[in-house]
Amino acid sequence: HVQLVESGGGLVQPGGSLRLSCVGSGFTFGRYCMGWFSQAGGKERQGVAVIYSGGGSKYLSESAKGRFEISQDIAKNTIYLQMNNLKPEDSAVYFCSVREGGCRNSEDEQDYWGQGTQVTVS
Repeated sequence: HVQLVESGGGLVQPGGSLRLSCVGSGFTFGRYCMGWFSQAGGKERQGVAVIYSGGGSKYLSESAKGRFEISQDIAKNTIYLQMNNLKPEDSAVYFCSVREGGCRNSEDEQDYWGQGTQVTVS
C-alpha cells in the first residue's frame, strides 16, 4: 500500500531555513504528482508546492515563490521542500501528498497523505 513519510520539520528562527523530505513507497502509478500542503490553526490545507514525475513541472503558491523550492528524486520516490527566509506565518503542519496522474493543487484531489511534520518559525 502507498505510504508517505515526512521528515525535516522543527523550530527555526525567522529568516532561517529548513529542508523537508517526503519518502514514498508502494507506488503503482505510472506518472504521478507529489506535493506539499500546509495546515495551520484548524484552517484548511493549502497547496504550497507540487511537482510532476513526468518531466518535473512545478507549481508554487504565491507565498512560496522566491523563498521555497521543490525538487524530486524519482528513483527514490522522494520529494524535498527547501524553505528559506522563513516567516512566522509559515508555521504549520506540512503534509506530503501524492496523486496519480497530473498535478492538482487542491486538497480534495490528492489520493494519499503523509502524517505531517510540524514547522514552527519563532
